[in-house]
Amino acid sequence: MTVSSKLPPFDPADPLGIDDLLDPEDLAIRDTVRAWAADRVLPYVAEWYEKGELPGIRDLARELGGIGALGMSLDGYGCAGASAVQYGLACLELEAADSGIRSLVSVQGSLAMYAIHRFGSEEQKQAWLPSMASGDVIGCFGLTEPDHGSDPGAMRTYAKRDGGDWVLNGRKMWITNGSVAGVAVVWAQTDDGIRGFVVPTDSGGFSAPEIKHKWSLRASVTSELVLDDVRLPTDAVLPEVVGLKGPLGCLSHARYGIVWGAMGAARASFESAVAYAKTREQFGRPIGGFQLTQAKLADMAVELHKGILLAHHLGRRMDAGRLRPEQVSFGKLNNVREAIEICRTARTILGANGISLEYPVMRHATNLESVLTYEGTVEMHQLVLGKALTGLDAFR
Repeated sequence: MTVSSKLPPFDPADPLGIDDLLDPEDLAIRDTVRAWAADRVLPYVAEWYEKGELPGIRDLARELGGIGALGMSLDGYGCAGASAVQYGLACLELEAADSGIRSLVSVQGSLAMYAIHRFGSEEQKQAWLPSMASGDVIGCFGLTEPDHGSDPGAMRTYAKRDGGDWVLNGRKMWITNGSVAGVAVVWAQTDDGIRGFVVPTDSGGFSAPEIKHKWSLRASVTSELVLDDVRLPTDAVLPEVVGLKGPLGCLSHARYGIVWGAMGAARASFESAVAYAKTREQFGRPIGGFQLTQAKLADMAVELHKGILLAHHLGRRMDAGRLRPEQVSFGKLNNVREAIEICRTARTILGANGISLEYPVMRHATNLESVLTYEGTVEMHQLVLGKALTGLDAFR
């Protein structure tokens, strides 16, 4: 066998040649999302973050629907039917702009739309999914409660029968998109176990006050959901699931997107550090020419591209129908943890400028503190893997 002696040039942006794993459609989707983010998010996001707001979120949602980014891995009902890898690439590009934008898309597609698509009736799918795919209706996902985060099985929100109706009472906390949503997927205790409900947000007794004073995910709408005697028809319940396997299945789908998205935040911070190191001079030469700075950049590159390669591997497994929840926990635990470390190291390279919103590093670092916690804390994913490795349950 003859091996060509001509090697491709080394690409600092893709040192492992991971792009060779992508086909032209994958690259086209990635480029479309990257161009949209560069045009509609990056010029404005530092100001949004500083003000703690996401103005024009409904317009952004419609634009994201227009490029097929909402519910993009779902089939039918106006959804793009993209592969898991293509959805992951979109998440990476969105989070390279800001975690809040990726959260908007993840909650819409991987939580609210996925729940209806996977567990809803045909009538529910027809009623909600097309308008959610287009971005005309924004959705949210109500699982976490003020006193029950990592233990959703202890939720207090309750739905009881009243004649032919359901009546919901309870509170949900830290709900992305809540204040701007047209529909909420709310999980509640019932006499028959935990059930999901499709709740139009104009229902009587439903309100969603926005949570203020956040120092993370500031360019994102985060809310409390308040349900005071919210009366729903009998067909508001998601018919195809009972128990925690419903919401946990949705969370696994959303966590997969985070595996990719975290690497987007890391990439943006890494690229900022590289550019800064090549132009910032100290002691008469660029700081990128000093050994300690190069060591930092090399370590950051290794963890960044290992994380992207891990995301690709999990995406291929999802596309083949072979991705297990424990493997999603593996990816979420590793990639978010390493992304935070990359951001912190990038901050040291930028020095005092690293805390300025003129650069993306501190914004990404603070956003990732939320990403580290939501969709399962570090401790929860460690215990998932610990149980899988030992066969022993340490949750209780």
